[in-house]
Amino acid sequence: MPRRPPPVATVSGFEALKPLARDLKREAEAAAKAREEAARKARLAAQQQRQDADVFRAEVKDVVPLAPPARADRSLPRPLPVPLQRLADEQEALRASLSDEIDIERLLETDESLSFRQPGLGIEVVRKLRRGEWTVQGQLDLHGLRSEEARLALVAFLADAMTREWRCLRVIHGKGLGSLNKEPVLKGKVLKWLVQRDEVMAFCQARPNDGGSGALLVLLRGATR
Repeated sequence: MPRRPPPVATVSGFEALKPLARDLKREAEAAAKAREEAARKARLAAQQQRQDADVFRAEVKDVVPLAPPARADRSLPRPLPVPLQRLADEQEALRASLSDEIDIERLLETDESLSFRQPGLGIEVVRKLRRGEWTVQGQLDLHGLRSEEARLALVAFLADAMTREWRCLRVIHGKGLGSLNKEPVLKGKVLKWLVQRDEVMAFCQARPNDGGSGALLVLLRGATR
């Protein structure tokens, strides 16, 4: 009889899977514990945050909020840059344009106040100016200024008056009581400067209650429409 091969030992499929099932179970249990631990820590953190918030609110309950700081209105247009060099050039031109050497004797009226009026204007204009029929709208006091300072101040004052459309001004040059020779140093200079300005139509010595011999009433031309 032929010899039969020895039987082969076999293991059932269920028995082979048992170790794998145990490993999977342990991993699932470990994962569940990890999730539970993470959830517990999250609850503790949230509880701590609520406690911290309660403590903070209790500490600041009597605090008054500060008023909001003033903020620049960004919608407003920004100011244009100041052209410093151009201003310096204009001031130099103004200094050069108003001479102290001009002879004004022939330009002034030979009355007691040495008044002035542009050619073509009637003497009645000066009379009305002296009587105060024009309301003084602006005043410049040159007391205490040096000659160059007074010159620039007068030019700036006239330019501002023209911008504001003022017609009648008072310029106080002083009576010279504080000068060395008791003579009004600025008076003669102001007369010379004014007759050189195109916008000046006339001027005369102020009335006693408006400054008398220490001031001038100046009439400017009207605005051109």
